[in-house]
Amino acid sequence: MSANRPYVLTIAGFDPSAGAGVLADIKTFEQHGVYGFAINTANTIQTENEFLEIQWTDLSFVLESIKKLFDNYTIKVVKIGIIPSLEYLKEIVFMIKKLSSKTKIVWDTVLKSSTNFNFTTIENRLQLTEILNQIDLITPNYNEIKIIFPNFSPLSCFIDFLSPLQKEVSCSVLLKGGHNPNEMGVDYLYTENAVHQLLPKKVECFEKHGSGCVLSSAITANIALELNLKTACEKAKIYTENYLLSNSTKLGFHYV
Repeated sequence: MSANRPYVLTIAGFDPSAGAGVLADIKTFEQHGVYGFAINTANTIQTENEFLEIQWTDLSFVLESIKKLFDNYTIKVVKIGIIPSLEYLKEIVFMIKKLSSKTKIVWDTVLKSSTNFNFTTIENRLQLTEILNQIDLITPNYNEIKIIFPNFSPLSCFIDFLSPLQKEVSCSVLLKGGHNPNEMGVDYLYTENAVHQLLPKKVECFEKHGSGCVLSSAITANIALELNLKTACEKAKIYTENYLLSNSTKLGFHYV
């Protein structure tokens, strides 16, 4: 392992098509020049077009894996993908912070697959707030943010909606524009002090399986490379657009 590469970790599902989940994350990490570790939260049977079955990894196994890696390496950023429950997520997040308070956490809020398989339901809102206050960035799309923050409306002003959130949660929010009914492809990054509009560089792109995984893992890598959050998101957006344009199928190619 190269001594000058920062360590990052993905805690997410295993997709045998390699379009999403830990395999997509590791591809992205490698292209960004960071060293990536991976822990599976689930094994799945799926292709880029069909989701058939999932077997969740026992939480104790995941926690032991996290502890072993943190005992041996200084991990700068962790990306979290699919999880079966908020309690499962809470245990993971709080263990990471206990082992290394300086490690940053990015949660790709995948609540259902692109083939409409549901992963996580939001039932305990107090627990969700508790978790979000330990996380540095979440990356929901428009469908997901309406579940995480029920008062959100795509017709409302993003700034007007998110300003009161500062009183509730401390994490930053990157609202992805792929499902934006009014501004397709336009992302909005909400931080403690500002809201940034991130415009797409390309107008036409091909739909890809796992594009959200690629975006969040690219952000994770850029944060580990010590870019500020806005720049990390901007560069990750460009990387993801290149991934979307790499070919016309749903399985993309990775390159810088």
